[in-house]
Amino acid sequence: MQRVYILEQGSYLRKSGPNLALYKDQKLVEEIPGSGLKQLVLMGYTSLSGGVIDFLIRNRVETVFLSPSGGFRGRLNIDEHKDVQRRRKQYLNLSHEEFALKIARTIVHGKVRNQARFLQVQGQRNRNENILAAALALKTVSRHTREALDVDTLRGMEGHAASMYYRAFGILIKNPDFKFSTRTKRPPQDPPNALLSFIYTILTSEVLSAIRTAGLDPGLGALHEPAYGRPSLACDLVEEWRTFIADRLVLQLINRGTVKQDDFVYRSIARTDFVDEHDLVQKRPVEMKPGPRRALVQTYENWMSTELQSRELEKKLSLRNFILHQVRHFMACIMDDNPEYKPFSLSEKM
Repeated sequence: MQRVYILEQGSYLRKSGPNLALYKDQKLVEEIPGSGLKQLVLMGYTSLSGGVIDFLIRNRVETVFLSPSGGFRGRLNIDEHKDVQRRRKQYLNLSHEEFALKIARTIVHGKVRNQARFLQVQGQRNRNENILAAALALKTVSRHTREALDVDTLRGMEGHAASMYYRAFGILIKNPDFKFSTRTKRPPQDPPNALLSFIYTILTSEVLSAIRTAGLDPGLGALHEPAYGRPSLACDLVEEWRTFIADRLVLQLINRGTVKQDDFVYRSIARTDFVDEHDLVQKRPVEMKPGPRRALVQTYENWMSTELQSRELEKKLSLRNFILHQVRHFMACIMDDNPEYKPFSLSEKM
């Protein structure tokens, strides 16, 4: 067991011999084997005993803390990567306006191109002219991203593309029990949005871990502005994976009936403004129940074990290792060992 997700709100994690024991309301929920544990992802409010913290540090277990709504809160840093020159080069290059704009253009171009390709394939399979029209429009936007003169203009193009993409995404949902009209985030307003937000969160955590492994600083990216506590580089490099990993998975879960309406808790909320993360939890209009959410995490883990052929390496890689490969490719660009960063291309895989 290399990766464990703790999703129980208000739970308590303490040491139990060589293992970790998860308690809630003074009852044992599960015992987590300590042997082989490499990463611990805590979503929401989970207390850790001193013995657990000592175990995590001594065994160098990467520990990621997420808010109840899935936002990144922090990470238990065992130590930094020993090659400080990588981070120094990252700071220098990404602080250079032209270099950062070039990277940002590449990221957005890759994201929108993948969205267009995905809709093109789905439109052909479904023989739906509206989806095909959206794919064509997104192709046009992807070409124009290469010409953006500044990052703000680029972000505007990305937002316009996202609006078109998610309108078409709603058409692809064939399960009559689920409706999707637009993308909503804080908080998600319906089950498809809740599923997307949840998968996007753990996928970003995946990219964050790869960035740390590569020895880069996740706080400084090119497209997303640096902000206190935000892993901006992870937010940048997750973009190329959203469609191929997250959107495809959510669409499959819904259309195959793997997730059902009664897997969610629904609330009638008059106001959705909030003062903090704890207040946001109480005001979520829709939330996945703990049992189905744990099953979703297991499905995601199985999904990440899928292997893809890498033309560059001439061998197959799991999706998780493919993400690490892409981050190392980005690092080579940062270090000036590679003239151009090439995001993952969905067109080669569909």
